[in-house]
Amino acid sequence: MLTGRSPSTPSDDRARPDVAVVGAGPIGLSIAWRCAARGLRVVVHDPASGSGASAVAAGMLSPVAEAYFGERQLTELLLASAARWPAFAAELTEASGVQLGYRTEGTLVVGLTGDDLAEARRLWAYQQGLGLPVTPLRPTELRDREPALAPRVRGGALASTDHQVDPRLLVPALRTAAQRAGALLVPQAVRHLSEVDAAVTVVAAGCGAADLTGLPVRPVKGQILRLRAPGGVAPGFRHVIRGYADGETVYLVPRTDGEVVLGATVEERSDTTVTAGAVLRLLRASVDLLPELAEYDLVETVAGLRPGTPDNAPILGPLPGRPDVLAATGHHRHGIVLTPVTADLIADLVTTGVADPLLTPFQPDRFAGAEPGPGGRPDQMMEEDRWNSR
Repeated sequence: MLTGRSPSTPSDDRARPDVAVVGAGPIGLSIAWRCAARGLRVVVHDPASGSGASAVAAGMLSPVAEAYFGERQLTELLLASAARWPAFAAELTEASGVQLGYRTEGTLVVGLTGDDLAEARRLWAYQQGLGLPVTPLRPTELRDREPALAPRVRGGALASTDHQVDPRLLVPALRTAAQRAGALLVPQAVRHLSEVDAAVTVVAAGCGAADLTGLPVRPVKGQILRLRAPGGVAPGFRHVIRGYADGETVYLVPRTDGEVVLGATVEERSDTTVTAGAVLRLLRASVDLLPELAEYDLVETVAGLRPGTPDNAPILGPLPGRPDVLAATGHHRHGIVLTPVTADLIADLVTTGVADPLLTPFQPDRFAGAEPGPGGRPDQMMEEDRWNSR
């Protein structure tokens, strides 16, 4: 880390970067932007910026609806990052001139059948026990908010503080902001850390971090669909909708330009093939909840790979025995919502050498001693099939 150096004073050695960032998705670009804005010389390495998980992500900023059993420390990090999003979005829009599709209508979580509603209520009880703002709603109250919901929907809840952003607008905005702040983007792949020469290297390469660092980051496949409302009008609903429908889980994210992002599978696979079965399940559950979607155009089917970890939490901080190499990876379903807090915490660590207490549960050394699994990665932990937020 660049201890002892003023954050506003770049290195005297102009041939050697202060910071090299490997990976130009939202995490890598936001770190590069924050570091460059502090006067550091920054180089970002990526052969295809924005082509990873963010190109597929839905962009839900859902620390409340995503709060899950046994993940309390992760929930605290999600909440801390979501609280930074309004100011982060405003600052990024000013720095880049790009609107991010940031919306604040909130999330409706709905159950189609009695069994679906019972399952949803079990999670709401846990979330309310954490003091999170989850407001149960009767069917009539749901339809007052979203008249397009199917009459069969048995009930739901509102997470009013969960928001959304469009990742396909976020990445270009971050790239522009980072470059305007002085960061240099190099469109080349890094296959070994020895290829990088900088005072500090930040590995923000998503699934690629495993081969670079040996950390237990694995690909988790997600298939996602994009629909478009006929006639170029806005979709017939405003809230993000997360639904339980006859045992299937699905999310629906409306955009003002008429697009609806619909997802997502969670599969312990490393291919990016779109399958007919996944498309069928996602469409059936979605149309059961919002019948009008049957008339929308199906404009894209795509699969991406989320960077998962054994405990579903990100890996943030210095590699064991390598204080000059920082990990910022393993964000799994939460890469978009965690972008602001990751950028701030890693930039602070780079410039001061002092780790914020928020980083403590997510340090790479929590996996020390893990046995390598297939492909040189530590053994993978199967997770429950549940929603992806990014």
